[in-house]
Amino acid sequence: MTATVKICGLREPEHVDTAVDAGAGLTGFVFFAPSPRNVSIAEAAALTARVPADVCKVALCVDADDDFLADIVKNAGVGALQLHGAESIPRVAHIKNTFGLPVIKAVPISSAEDIAAARVYEAHADMLLFDAKPPRDATRPGGNAESFDWTLLQGLSFRVPWLLAGGLDASNVAEALKISGAPMVDVSSGVEDAPGHKSSRKIREFIAAVKAA
Repeated sequence: MTATVKICGLREPEHVDTAVDAGAGLTGFVFFAPSPRNVSIAEAAALTARVPADVCKVALCVDADDDFLADIVKNAGVGALQLHGAESIPRVAHIKNTFGLPVIKAVPISSAEDIAAARVYEAHADMLLFDAKPPRDATRPGGNAESFDWTLLQGLSFRVPWLLAGGLDASNVAEALKISGAPMVDVSSGVEDAPGHKSSRKIREFIAAVKAA
C-alpha cells in the first residue's frame, strides 16, 4: 500500500495546487513566527480554500495558547491541529477536547527511549509524528532537514496512525519507508530550493518517489 504524503510549510498557491494535483493526502500550514514557512491566518485561509475536502488541511502550531488556536480553528480553514512544541499530555487532551479537531502530536526522536516515551500520547492524540530532535542551536523544533535512525521504528506498531518526518527528500524516502514501515511521511525542507521556498518540481518528485516505493 502506498504511503500517504503530507507536504508541510506551504505558502504559495502554486505549491498548494501542485501538492494536491500530485496526490498529497495532507497539506500543512505553519503558524510559528520564527519559521521561514510562517503564514498569517488570512494567508492560510486563502491557501486552504484551494484544497479539496478529501485532502486534510493541517495547522502546525508550537506551544500556542488557546486564543491563537481559537483564531486558527475559526478562520484558517484547517481540519486538524499539529502540535509541534513541548505540549504536555494534559495540554494535548485539553486542545483536543476544546477545539474538536483531530490532533497530531509531534515527538522529537533520537533514541529508542524517545519512541517509548512518545507512547503516552497514544491515548490523547489522533496521530503521532516522529521528527528528528532539532540541533541545539535551532530556532524551531522541526523543518531543520535533520533525520534520525529509521531502524528505531522497525517492526513497531502504534495504537494511532503515525507519520515519519525529518530530513526526507525524493532521494531517500523509499529507503526510509522500507526501513521504518511508515504509513505516512511528512516533508517540508526536502521539497524546497531554500528555507521557506518550495519547488513544484521537488514536490512532484517526492510524491512520485513515494508512489514508486
